[in-house]
Amino acid sequence: MLKQTPFHSIHKQLGGKLVEFAGYEMPVQYKGIKIEHAAVREAVGVFDVSHMGEFYISGPEAEQLIQKVTVNDVSRLIPGKAQYSCMCYEDGGIVDDLIVYKLFGENQFILVVNASNLEKNLEWIQKNNTFEAQVYDNSPDTALLAVQGPKSLDTLQKLTDLDLSSISFYSFKMGSLAGLGEVVFSATGYTGEKGFELYFDKNQLDPEAVWNAIFEAGAEFGIEPCGLGARDTLRLEMGFALYGNDITQDTHPLESRLGWITKFDKGDFVGKQALLQKKEAGLSRRLVGFVMEDERSIPRNGYEITNNEGRTIGFVTSGTMSITLGKGIGMGFVEKEYASDGSFINIAIRKKSAAATVSKPPFIKK
Repeated sequence: MLKQTPFHSIHKQLGGKLVEFAGYEMPVQYKGIKIEHAAVREAVGVFDVSHMGEFYISGPEAEQLIQKVTVNDVSRLIPGKAQYSCMCYEDGGIVDDLIVYKLFGENQFILVVNASNLEKNLEWIQKNNTFEAQVYDNSPDTALLAVQGPKSLDTLQKLTDLDLSSISFYSFKMGSLAGLGEVVFSATGYTGEKGFELYFDKNQLDPEAVWNAIFEAGAEFGIEPCGLGARDTLRLEMGFALYGNDITQDTHPLESRLGWITKFDKGDFVGKQALLQKKEAGLSRRLVGFVMEDERSIPRNGYEITNNEGRTIGFVTSGTMSITLGKGIGMGFVEKEYASDGSFINIAIRKKSAAATVSKPPFIKK
């Protein structure tokens, strides 16, 4: 039996094409991926992302627990700020990527994790919890909408007295929404556009009333409901990693363009020694972005990457037709000598070799 988000009946009413995703029945599209993608790039779109996991961590040593299980330095956070991070196994392989929120109460945090990894993540954190810290899975009661696009602020500002323009990137504030109750307005998202993610308790605010208020406010801007399809094309244009494709337990942060969040100077954390050894030994491969030369060639996950002599040098982790650029884009692991910007590589598409150029994401400049 597939789980459903609090907005499931709305997705059905709107004619959303529902598919299985991470144990949930989720909309992959409504009017079409191109329409939804364009709405987010040009105006405003709304994603139901209530399938994501939310763990509340509190107690005198909550920060120490998070420091141990994540690679970024959580001690740098102040209340009202969020941080992108990931968790690693002892061998440096990635457990999941996530966002850490530092709440306004003392020693209180929320970890927002990928839906497909929820149970695994909870077990991993509990396994490493040798601290005076409590971990509570609040995912079943949390509703989450991502309101994204250049008109997202104008849309939401109609519904709250909170000055949304004062919330800087990766910051959040609490405020009332449409007189319905308190929500968390977080200036985060997975699209590369201006936007907010709204967290609220589905038992305290009526999810359908929240949805309807947002769509009424955004009607003048051409607001659209958006599914998983547009979420994927939007994130790939920005070069954002997707767990299960670009990062897995068989990849580590240093080779996966996540060295910038890996803070070796913060003290000990799970996987630190293995990552230091990998750093010292030198990386044999890197995750890169690439753009196809032929506009008809579309790369897909799992396709082989070869050099000009036909030797396999890597594989595609994510690929799509960029709706903004009108050509194929992708990410993949390649041997390090082919990882520099401007390197020529080839993608094996249906037994043919299609030329591509390594290009550092984002693929579109914002």
